[in-house]
Amino acid sequence: MRIARTATAIVIGVDAHIVEVEAHLADGLVGMSITGLADTAVNEARDRVRSAIVCTGYPWPQRRITVGLSPAWLPKFGSGLDLAMALAVLAADDRFDASLLERTVVVGELRLDGRVSPARGVLPIAMAAARWGYNSMIVPRANVAEAALVPGLEVVGVGSLGHALRLIGVDCEAGDEGMDAQPREELKPAAKDLSEVRGQHAAKFALEVAAAGGHHIALLGAPGVGKTLLAERLPSILPPLDIEAALEVTAVQSVLHEGTAGLQTIAPFASPHHGASAAAIVGGGRSNPRVGLITAAHRGVLFLDEAPEFQSSVLEALRQPLESGYVAIARSEFAVVLPARFQLVIAANPCPCGQAFDRRGRCSCTPIQRRKYLAKLSGPLMDRIDVRVIVETPAPHEVALGAEFAGESSATVAARVVAARERQRARWSGTPWRLNAEVPGPVLRRDWPLPSHVTRRFNEQLMEKDQPSARGVDRMLRLAWTCADLAGRAAPDEQDLAIAMRLRDAGGRWAA
Repeated sequence: MRIARTATAIVIGVDAHIVEVEAHLADGLVGMSITGLADTAVNEARDRVRSAIVCTGYPWPQRRITVGLSPAWLPKFGSGLDLAMALAVLAADDRFDASLLERTVVVGELRLDGRVSPARGVLPIAMAAARWGYNSMIVPRANVAEAALVPGLEVVGVGSLGHALRLIGVDCEAGDEGMDAQPREELKPAAKDLSEVRGQHAAKFALEVAAAGGHHIALLGAPGVGKTLLAERLPSILPPLDIEAALEVTAVQSVLHEGTAGLQTIAPFASPHHGASAAAIVGGGRSNPRVGLITAAHRGVLFLDEAPEFQSSVLEALRQPLESGYVAIARSEFAVVLPARFQLVIAANPCPCGQAFDRRGRCSCTPIQRRKYLAKLSGPLMDRIDVRVIVETPAPHEVALGAEFAGESSATVAARVVAARERQRARWSGTPWRLNAEVPGPVLRRDWPLPSHVTRRFNEQLMEKDQPSARGVDRMLRLAWTCADLAGRAAPDEQDLAIAMRLRDAGGRWAA
């Protein structure tokens, strides 16, 4: 009776869990069984492991083989456990000493000829391995770059099962070393600069405020006025991600793609079609939880164009992540928390025909149709959006052929955004928050109160409104702090509060 152990890992959501692989060879009916809540892909590893071992030049052990995956209560997904299982079986068959793999995490999917395919989620696995005290990893060659992003971890890339055996000191002639690791190439779209948007000075200022404080923003206007152009250029005025945020974003991309192109320091941008389901946007699934687009947009921008066309269930599912910065998915077998601290941008027409703001009266919609259309953006959802902008039609001279671009470039605006965020970083150092949009209203009121002569006029105007929500007042206060940071002031003044109220109210022209 012989037994050998190796270590691997699985990814649930965007978090990795170390799995111990035990291979036990005993007398009895020849065959291989896998225990430990294995899904279909893991159970099918029996055939892949057997074929890969035979193609590498070793005979298949004529014993009863039992492979145990611990902890047994944790569901096991995917094919990244193949290589670890193959090495455990060979070690149990006395082909090499299993102690050679002590404190090593092995990840990789085997092909039938023994080659090792790239795997998803290698970066979160590497982070978990370092956290649990493992000092080395064996990964597919295409995943070496992302695993090496974790300091203090020795990463070895392999191209086949035979190559892996040679690297741990086993005399094995079979097995290709594979190609040099080639990270996945990012398709970089053409640079989109804010200066390309004609006119829209008020909307550009609102976008700058949103970028500086991390505020959610809604754009309302007729078709073709530039709502999408503005939203697509928001990432160009956001500062590069710091090392902590970059690792979080890269880990998510590692789960979504096989191999990453190094550390991602640019804020991600996701723009789903309005026909996307709630599961595609938020994430989830019946067995293996999938990462949704709000997690793909973590630390970046989620843009919902034609927002009223989305299903109501999709829009309402965003309410909790907008407040908490994460989405919790619970199933009978597991519960997983996915990061979702994104900046929401929604764009909408004012009515079904889009011409409600037309001065020439070309709108053919009835008042009931207009109200019903924008009512798809529910009050609770709109209450969570800090900035509401009416995007007006540009003046004729701003869009005329031959007119010069007079707007500021993204680089100029980004410099002001970076300076404002540095002020916020200094103010909120030592707290769980980074940006003004993340700070709870009670903390601002209690720890950073404003003088009464500054708030007097604001309170007077507030009383004139129809029962403003407490959340809405807190969001105006956060906007005022962001306006002060952009202006270089230590605290908001009356002008900042007035600007915040105007950005939040949008002239009362939102129906929701």
